[in-house]
Amino acid sequence: MEKIKERLQSLRAEADAAVARAEEAEAKNKKYEQMLLEREQEITSLQHKNAVLEADLEKAEQKLADLKAAQEDGEQSRTANEGLQRKIQLLEEELDAADKNLKDAMDKLRQVDVKAEHFERQVTRLEQERDNWEKKYEEAQEKYRESKRELDELVASMEGL
Repeated sequence: MEKIKERLQSLRAEADAAVARAEEAEAKNKKYEQMLLEREQEITSLQHKNAVLEADLEKAEQKLADLKAAQEDGEQSRTANEGLQRKIQLLEEELDAADKNLKDAMDKLRQVDVKAEHFERQVTRLEQERDNWEKKYEEAQEKYRESKRELDELVASMEGL
């Protein structure tokens, strides 16, 4: 009888531990899902920033093309030419800065994409781990119910004696 009680306590402790591990796994899963959501939002933000930078780049390239065409068409005076040269230089610097920003944004996007894939793999792994824990918990519950049934039968048969 004492062994049965100890076994029952052991099974309860195992079930409680399984529940705790399942809850911990669910908490981790939620944490990773939140991190994944944040990464997806960061990707969306970077994609928007990338689109804005590309539009700025197109505008800058168009301005550069317009200024160069104006320079070729209408070299009327030296001061006008010098002014246009300064504008071209500024636009080229803006273009270089926009190219650098675009490159940086693309690098960040790639890094975020790699991180997102990594977190997706972690989420998948954690979901599998959670499923395994849930299965173990269900098995422990079934063992507990079976042990309880056997204990009840044993108690009933002992009372019959």
